[in-house]
This record gives sequence, structure tokens and C-alpha cells, in this order.
Amino acid sequence: MTFERGCGCGNRASFILVLCTAGAIASYGQTLTTLVSFNGINGSAPQWALVQGLDGNLYGTTYNGGDSVFPACYLGCGTVFSVTPGGTLTTLHSFCIQAGCVDGANPISGLVQATDGNFYGTTYYSETNANGTIFKISPSGSLTTVYNFDYTEGAQPYGGPVQGANGALYGPAFGGAINACVGGCGTIFRITPMGTLTTLHEFDSTDGAEPYAQLMQATNGAFYGTTERGGTYNEGTVFRVTPGGTLTTLHNFDLTDGSSPRGRLVQAIDGNLYGTTYYGGAHSSGTIFKMTPGGALTTLYSFTGGSDGGEPTATSTGQP
Repeated sequence: MTFERGCGCGNRASFILVLCTAGAIASYGQTLTTLVSFNGINGSAPQWALVQGLDGNLYGTTYNGGDSVFPACYLGCGTVFSVTPGGTLTTLHSFCIQAGCVDGANPISGLVQATDGNFYGTTYYSETNANGTIFKISPSGSLTTVYNFDYTEGAQPYGGPVQGANGALYGPAFGGAINACVGGCGTIFRITPMGTLTTLHEFDSTDGAEPYAQLMQATNGAFYGTTERGGTYNEGTVFRVTPGGTLTTLHNFDLTDGSSPRGRLVQAIDGNLYGTTYYGGAHSSGTIFKMTPGGALTTLYSFTGGSDGGEPTATSTGQP
């Protein structure tokens, strides 16, 4: 089970919460239990999904906090942690405690457990190239830096990797590569568990820019994702990319149907893809949309920014 991204604010109290139901009907009688309160030392500002490991424990990252004394991490360089269903938290790794900060700093994505049993994730910063890393960590806490981005291949891999059916890991880098955008337009990459990285696609703004969310592999074998900016109207895109790297822009958002999609897409049992946009729609507060695998998009709902909320940053989904 995966709990999708929420808002983590650097110096605010952070919690892990579990919502339990009393019976088969979940509408009433719900009880909320706080499992863990983060205090900075054990982490701070958890921003992404918890993923349930094969051992039944939950695993995640915090963007700040931990034991690092690296001065560039004002609020701490972040952690990887596990927590039992009963609420016992173990800090598996505090970032930037190795000499030269070669282990990276500020994990910027959630984790995915690969078929080798290790969890994979990404960091925002690395001392080596300052563009972020891909790391793997065992359930017991042994961390290895798999790759350091060098900007020409991408930078700041926000979305984190997902393992494809072929065993390789696929993901987006938010910036870097082609300089048609300030800071680069971003890339799609493939990396083996052993650390061999291939840049599959470099965005150039016309086909999208700044891919933010994790990719999703659909039942047809292709990966689907979104870019926050770029495209025909510079309001973001939905794209499809094959495991070999052939990218097709399926939809260009035009503000009326949404803008700046940030959440990971999910494929439902009807075969369609579902997602959200952060801005745009009828009330400029974001949308929920569905799309066929071929690219026909329908806006299902436009948030008003009032009692129904607004500016959604994620799509609720299960772990692939």
C-alpha cells in the first residue's frame, strides 16, 4: 500500500497517521491514531508516500532532520526510516554523514522496493555534482549511492524511480540537460540496479518541461507521465514513453482543462489513466482528469478552491 505525497513544511510538526475503520462500512466510526511524531532528530518534513515492504513494515523518507551537521542543510539533510504497523520507528540512514556528503542530501522522493529486496529513492543534492543522486538502501539500513547526476543527464530527480517489468528502474529528472529552459528542461532516464544510466529523452519545452511526478508503467508496457510546464501552451503535458525511449506527447494542457500536473498518474481497472492538475480548470484551482492510453482527455472535476479544496499535488494510488 502507498500513501501519496502530502505537504511537509520544514519547521512544522510532522506525523505519521493511520486511519482505522470499525467495520466494513468506512463512512462512520473512524478512529485516527498517531503512530509517530517527528522531532527533527528522527527526521522532519516527510513529504512523500510510505511504501509497505515485503516484511510488513512501512518505509519512507524525510526531507529534513537527522544527525547530519553539514552546514548547507539548515534543518538537517534528511533520513530514510522504517516504522512498524504498531508505531516503532527506526532511522535507517541520516544523509550527509559520510565524508564529503557523498551519500547525498535531502531525499526528494518516496521509495520503491525492487525485486532485489532493496529500496530505491533519490536525493535533491549531492556534494559530488550538486544535482542529486539515486540511492539504494537495504531494509536493515545499508545505503549505497547508485548514481550522481552531472546536469547534462538531468538534475533534481523529484519523482523517484519505478521498476519496470524488465527489471530496470525508470524515472524523471526535473531539470538539467537541454538549456531551452532556465535550469534545463529535464529528462527521462533508465538505470540498472547496478548503476548504468541511460538518458532516454531530453525535453526541449516544445514537448514538455520539468517532469515532476513518478512514472507509471501501464498494462500496455509503456510508461506514462506528466510535465509541469512546457508544451504548446506552456501549461504542462501528459506523455507516453516506451522502455526504449520513444516519447509521444499525448496532451497539451491549455489552462481551461488544467495546468501544472504534479501527481503521479494511475491506471484504473477500466484501463483509463487518472490524474490531477495543480492549477487551471473552471476555477483556476486545479482539476481531476481521465485519459485513455491513446491520449483522449476528459476533465472530470474542477476544484473551486473553497470547501472542496484546490491545488491537488498528487493522485491516490497503490504501489505498482
